[in-house]
Amino acid sequence: MDKERILSKLAEIEGYLEEIYENTPQSFEEYESNTVLKRAMERLLQITIEACIDICAMLVKELKLGIPSNEEDFIQKLENIVLSNEVVASLKNMKKFRNLIVHGYSKIDDKLVYNILREDLVDIEKFISEIKEFLRKN
Repeated sequence: MDKERILSKLAEIEGYLEEIYENTPQSFEEYESNTVLKRAMERLLQITIEACIDICAMLVKELKLGIPSNEEDFIQKLENIVLSNEVVASLKNMKKFRNLIVHGYSKIDDKLVYNILREDLVDIEKFISEIKEFLRKN
């Protein structure tokens, strides 16, 4: 297993999270009024989620878990092998949110994004933790 490549991708995610934590405003009003910051945060969320999906794809390949039919299948194949049910469900929601950012740009709800920035990044931290734990054991 190419642990170094996976660990490198995890470090990338941790760097993105650090940027998000450092730049997320304390109030929704401050967030909503700064268009450049909003777009930067949306992009950081997008690439963070994409990096999580990349790790899932690497693990599915390394563990020879079969050919996934789509991105969500990369996540599903890791359930109860690498990731908990809780993290798999969170990742599926993150993937849907990422698709909204990428494909439905004009429909992005600023309040939703702000709430994710303030409350839901713990899901990504759980993902990181479970991946690291799996790598330690294997």
